[in-house]
Formats: sequence, structure tokens, C-alpha cells
Amino acid sequence: MTISMAGLPAFLLYFVVGVALIAAFAVIYLRLTAHDEIALIRAGNLAAAIALGGNLVGFAVPLEKAIVQASSIPDCVLWAVVAMIIQFAAYGLARLLIPELSRKIEQDNLPAAAILAVVAVISGTLAAASMTA
Repeated sequence: MTISMAGLPAFLLYFVVGVALIAAFAVIYLRLTAHDEIALIRAGNLAAAIALGGNLVGFAVPLEKAIVQASSIPDCVLWAVVAMIIQFAAYGLARLLIPELSRKIEQDNLPAAAILAVVAVISGTLAAASMTA
């Protein structure tokens, strides 16, 4: 049995690009919301953690698909941007469905956070399934 590390450079490149894309998504998402998730999470607000976590997962799922099917780094980044736009639209939809969403998350309202997380994960899963090579 031989072990080959020939794919290591490509792995590292896609991994670093993936981490950077997740960070970019998080920064933009955190600026889009009317509440400060990080401060809320640090204060023990479970609803904020659920909402943020669901949105990160909702983006990571199509990002994984983009990495798997990408023919190049620019191709991967393009599909990731499409996934980001879908996630931001899903957040907008959740805000329409749940009046005063930010206030509810600030008040640690778990049902509101859970619905937001579910909307994010469903939209991410659907986006990933819709990506074709």
C-alpha cells in the first residue's frame, strides 16, 4: 500500500478558500442582521447561537457541493457567491415570515431562531441539490 500526497496542494487550496468563503459569508450575514449575534451569544443567548449556526450550516452545505464539483477556484467562488445570495434571500424571507425576528432573537425566543435556522438549512440544501456540473 502506497500513500500519495499528490493531492495535498489542491486540498489545502480548496480548504483555505472554503474557510475564507465561510468567513466572508459570516461577516456579511452578521452585518445584515439588526441584532448583534456575537454579543448575544457571549451573553448566553441560545436563540442567537441557533440562528447563526443554522445560517452557517445553510451556507456550508452548498459550499461543499461547489467545492466538489468546481473545475477551478474561480468556478468554486462563483457558485459560493450564488449560494450566499440564496442564503441572504432566505434570511429576508424569514424576516417576512417572522415579524420582529431580530427582537425575538434578542429576547432568546427559541422558536423564532429554530424557524430561521430551518429556513437557512432548507434553502442551502435545495441550493446544493440544484447545482449541476
